[in-house]
Amino acid sequence: MGNVQSASRALVGQSRAAVRSAQWWLLLLAIWSVACSSKEPEAVDYGPRVTAIPPLQSVEGACVASDEAAPSFLSHLGCRRDFDVLASIPANATIPGARSAKVVLDRADGDKLYFQNSNQFPIHWEFASKNLSGGALPIVGSLADFNRTEYYSPDRRFILGAVTFYEGAQTWALEIAPYDTADVSLIEKLMEAVKAHAYFGKDLLFHPTSSSLELVARKLSASAPYLTNDTLFSGIDYQPLNLGVTIGYLRFVQEANLGTDYVGFRDIVVLDRVPNDISVVSGIITEEFQTPLSHVNVLSQNRGTPNMALRHATTNAELRNLEGKWVRLTVGAFEYKVEEVSFDEAEAYWQSHKPTQVQVPRLDLSVRELANIESIVDVSGPLKAAISAAIPAFGGKASHYSVLTQIPGLPVAKAFGIPVWFYYQFMEQNGFFARVDELLADSAFRADPKLRDQKLAELRAAMLVAPVDAEFEGLLLAKLQADYPGVRMRFRSSTNAEDLEGFTGAGLYTSVSGQPGDPKRPVLNAVRTVWASVWSFRAFEEREYRSIDHKAVGMALLVPHSFPDEEANGVALTSNPFDVSGLEPSFYVNVQAGEASVVQPDPGTTTDQFVYHFYSPGQPIVFLAHSNLVKAGSTVLSAEQTYELGVALDQIHQYFAPAYAPPADMLGYYGMDVEFKFDAPPGQVPVLAVKQARPHPGRGQ
Repeated sequence: MGNVQSASRALVGQSRAAVRSAQWWLLLLAIWSVACSSKEPEAVDYGPRVTAIPPLQSVEGACVASDEAAPSFLSHLGCRRDFDVLASIPANATIPGARSAKVVLDRADGDKLYFQNSNQFPIHWEFASKNLSGGALPIVGSLADFNRTEYYSPDRRFILGAVTFYEGAQTWALEIAPYDTADVSLIEKLMEAVKAHAYFGKDLLFHPTSSSLELVARKLSASAPYLTNDTLFSGIDYQPLNLGVTIGYLRFVQEANLGTDYVGFRDIVVLDRVPNDISVVSGIITEEFQTPLSHVNVLSQNRGTPNMALRHATTNAELRNLEGKWVRLTVGAFEYKVEEVSFDEAEAYWQSHKPTQVQVPRLDLSVRELANIESIVDVSGPLKAAISAAIPAFGGKASHYSVLTQIPGLPVAKAFGIPVWFYYQFMEQNGFFARVDELLADSAFRADPKLRDQKLAELRAAMLVAPVDAEFEGLLLAKLQADYPGVRMRFRSSTNAEDLEGFTGAGLYTSVSGQPGDPKRPVLNAVRTVWASVWSFRAFEEREYRSIDHKAVGMALLVPHSFPDEEANGVALTSNPFDVSGLEPSFYVNVQAGEASVVQPDPGTTTDQFVYHFYSPGQPIVFLAHSNLVKAGSTVLSAEQTYELGVALDQIHQYFAPAYAPPADMLGYYGMDVEFKFDAPPGQVPVLAVKQARPHPGRGQ
């Protein structure tokens, strides 16, 4: 398995379009959000659709597999044990309880059916090339050749799929790859073969894994009933987001009370809703389901703390019985576990699991001029070293944005950077560093979170009215007048302690709009607001948790024009975060109409979420959820806009790979977290603008 994965990763580096594995079902691990937010695509039903999961009717027969070593394949499944010895458990699943065994129907050998051992052979090609190649059978070619023909050609030798049992929904499902172009006859042939050779045949349903396959499913005969994502995942109660184990004090807190009910880094909190913001805690359980790129989940990834959702969590008897006790929480790919521990166990755990100290880049106070953004990072040399050299003066966000502006053809707005020196100067001239020293030396400030919040708020209030150096004010206003006359600008945070590998700092700091001459948006007020956000309660708590020297953090600013009336905004990952092997190259996109937030949505608001198979023929899209801010049956982005976004994501992924991707002979996750807009003046067609890119931390242990 390792050799196959290494070989596949090498192929990805050469041509991602050549890499297609039968581990396509890993993308289904992301479809948890359908259970809580997705709408029916259409009210019309054209085929044998199952709208409610029927109870299982199958009766086990005699087992085929022996009690000895697991076979490479079986031609018939007589009992559940037969399936279990062949089925694999995805290492990074977000749909709990799903087990899957791949199936191969060989049309060149009398339609023989094979249930392959998906632990021994994680991809179809590996099984076919070893067991169904040569002798009296045709030779199975290379992985690239296999993928080009066996998923797309109508004259293919093999019909490929998988049988998955969804424990939560108690459903047996036959699935094919979302990019597979199999027609009705091929799907029905495979369906009939599996039904005839498995004890659960009468319960088998076809599950279309993409919107294009759902159109095909509507044409299936009555012998091949199908069910959609909405039906399949309606019974899912548990959503693991960031996997891991932790120990903490179990507390129930209302999301609306997080501003007054202070939670600490040794607390495991059970929340009724997904919060937009939360200080450092040991673990999170929300009653509402989350999105992978929600702030609370990105924070959990950044902190390395477990995060999960559980329906009816606030009334869950098991959790309520442990309220106010020290517990061990395990968030696994398929199940969670909560168990009581003693205080001594908890203390020992915390002593041995202190978070790794984050070493932030030193501040570079030598740069004392405003800089056009493209001049900040010199991309002519090794990229990672160039980014690292720029961050001490201009912070992570501005440095990565500088790289974006130098990717040929990438749509990025003109911008400039304000180096960290001017923040440092502001803090020194107004005595704020001395004030910080007094706070840090105060034991009461350190011990009492409520007092800490109060004192930090007082510091920020003082910073918002403090004078700004006159020379800096002159430089800034002259820059805006010369290069951006009459333009509303966005002053975005860019510290040396964000957008780093292993520490994103997502959402810790503030961004504010400002425009010269606009009394509602004074430029200096915007600058001071961003500077003051260094001392927000949550930013302070995050640094304290990660043992970051508070005074070692400096605030530079990235200053592009603002997007006051965009048509759409979103975030995307340049890799599928649920397929950390990289064998299934695709993009994850979360996008919303207008200015409505995708990472901090209002209660009851849903977004378009989808996996975009940009590198597959036909570029199929698997919708995970739909926005309720657009007309039912519509999508936020048009097909043309989706393709435009895909081209940009591919450019970003390839360009930053030398800096952040693991070497070709190493396994590991690599993806860029990208923020984007679609915007245009009134009457013009909205076009893409990339706003930000940073390395994504992955998805827990």
